[in-house]
Amino acid sequence: MENKQHRKFMARAIQLAEKGMEKGCGGPFGAVVVKDGEMIGEGYNSVISLSDPTAHAEILAIREACRNLSSFQLEQCTIYSSCEPCPMCLGAIYWARPEKVFYACTRKDAAEIEFDDQFIYEELEKDMNQRQIQFEGLMREEALPIFKKWKEKPDKNQY
Repeated sequence: MENKQHRKFMARAIQLAEKGMEKGCGGPFGAVVVKDGEMIGEGYNSVISLSDPTAHAEILAIREACRNLSSFQLEQCTIYSSCEPCPMCLGAIYWARPEKVFYACTRKDAAEIEFDDQFIYEELEKDMNQRQIQFEGLMREEALPIFKKWKEKPDKNQY
């Protein structure tokens, strides 16, 4: 794909970022998913309007694209994001397996407008018992048989 096409799709992601912000839906973030030169999913941050902390632009764009493809993976797709993805979106991107991600603003740019994810990166490096939010294991022995069933399931759809 040529640079002109990349710029067109990034411009749409930036446009979505402004649209969502102006509507009061959430922060200034937008994203689109493209396959074979066609936009198949888009979204803007809707954390406030949907009362959903997971309603980030990339997540919403990935969900729409997957619905449109009837697939849980975005093989041969490209994601355009108005900002470097946060840790949650980065995880979703890796699970979706697109071919490439383009981003406009950096996470440092986001931190300068008070969207700082650095604490999450730092939390991930800590032992579970030293994180700011308390994590405690419970009923592992009761849950392990389901994992065993999955491992032995002959008709599972591996992903």
